[in-house]
Amino acid sequence: MKKYNIGVIPGDGTGPEVVAESVKVIKAASGKFGFGVDLEYFDFGGDRYLKTGVLLSDEDMAKFGLKQAVLLGAIGHPDVKPGILEKGILLNLRFTFDQYINLRPVMLYDGVDTPLKDKGPDDIDFAVIRENTEGLYTGSGGFFKKGTADEIAIQESVNTRKGVERCLRFAFEYTRKRNKKNKLTLCGKTNVLTYASDLWERTFYEIAEEYPDITTDYAHVDATCMWMVKNPEFFDVIVTDNLFGDIITDLGAVLQGGMGVAAGGNINPEGVSMYEPIGGSAPKYTGLNVINPLAAIAAGQMMLEQLGEDKAAAAIDNAIKKAVSADIKSMSAGKMGYSTTEIGDLIASYL
Repeated sequence: MKKYNIGVIPGDGTGPEVVAESVKVIKAASGKFGFGVDLEYFDFGGDRYLKTGVLLSDEDMAKFGLKQAVLLGAIGHPDVKPGILEKGILLNLRFTFDQYINLRPVMLYDGVDTPLKDKGPDDIDFAVIRENTEGLYTGSGGFFKKGTADEIAIQESVNTRKGVERCLRFAFEYTRKRNKKNKLTLCGKTNVLTYASDLWERTFYEIAEEYPDITTDYAHVDATCMWMVKNPEFFDVIVTDNLFGDIITDLGAVLQGGMGVAAGGNINPEGVSMYEPIGGSAPKYTGLNVINPLAAIAAGQMMLEQLGEDKAAAAIDNAIKKAVSADIKSMSAGKMGYSTTEIGDLIASYL
């Protein structure tokens, strides 16, 4: 029997609660489809940092690097200054393990409400591929005369040919594999960010010549936001840089029904990838058993698909669709008609 070595980071707040339900469903799928999972838990997060002052140790990184994939709950603690955990844990893991792709499916399930009038599952079904290790998120820049009236703050966007090209190639391959509209849209800001945009646009159209079966187009990031709201059916796959991708994927989460159903992957196609619900740790709901675990379950589904367990991944996807269309009343915490653990039980039962 095939067995997978998977790391689990429950994290902060409600992270452990949603991860527990994702693991429950993964174990149910493994039993049904004949594969094993060897889970190792990591206590990365705010509680450990407050107790020990340690974010990530060399030993942690060595163990992490041996995993085939990682499931993450959430990182974020109300008693830790914003940025410390995010940079010291999340960005550190992404950069160290070169998780250069952030993949965000934006799919509206039947039975889930969207704020868009007259739009349904056939209209909201696209994916966003975000470059995940470069751009403004490298932290390049600094202060000059900090704290004075002459203070200067510089934040630089770093874009390399290698980083841009590998992201774009992943996007073209993913569009082909997705095999829906076979359309790839480059999202940027060529009219203002001329240097970085020139690299992205030039490389995009050079690679496009190798994919004659893929239709290509371009949209400024502001126009992309407008069309995502007005006509989301225009999109199949969007590829963009780190900052723009961070912004438009949160908009995509709202379109598909909220953070409770939005999942994503931080992917290194040749290494360790990490999958997560894209919502935060939601500390005010901690321990109440009311948080929506569907995004974490969907993250587990994405992980199994990447590992090659396509039948198990498809079964989990179908189970989620059945539950949201027939059973779950709302995607909002405390209004679902089921507790967190009951939703995990429900999805597992539908397998």
